Amino acid sequence: MTNVQHETDDRSIAQLEEEGDIAADYIEELLDICDLDGDIDIDARNGRAYVSVNAGDGANLNLLSKPDTVSALQELTRLAVQTKTGAFSRLILDIGGSRDIRRSELGGLVSRAIERIEAGAAEAALPPMSSYERKLVHDLVSEQGFHSESRGEGAERHTIITRGA
Repeated sequence: MTNVQHETDDRSIAQLEEEGDIAADYIEELLDICDLDGDIDIDARNGRAYVSVNAGDGANLNLLSKPDTVSALQELTRLAVQTKTGAFSRLILDIGGSRDIRRSELGGLVSRAIERIEAGAAEAALPPMSSYERKLVHDLVSEQGFHSESRGEGAERHTIITRGA
């Protein structure tokens, strides 16, 4: 079982779809400025709007799909949504499959941490990461029968993994 704090969010699907539409317009303008092609998909699930940018073969989204770039663009997009709606947005932006790639990377971190615990360590700390990434880590840890919790504040908030209780 994981120790994850969830924000209560009573946003309706219509409000999340509105966030997605605003975000998609913002990202579409960015793609036009950068002269990049991409298809934008909008989804609403788990109390968040998800905006995905994908492109066919030959399109160059590689420049925008690097983890730091996606995080920065996500924050800018959230601000654009907040400016139009007046409400904080928790939307998730994915560019060229960047979220799946990051989930895979986090899976590797979790596997190595669990190996350290199985080798005798009492706990294993992961580096600081965003709340979304910590949630992914909590889910991955739980799937493997271990326990995780977040510790620290702000930019130093990180996940600690221990044996299940």
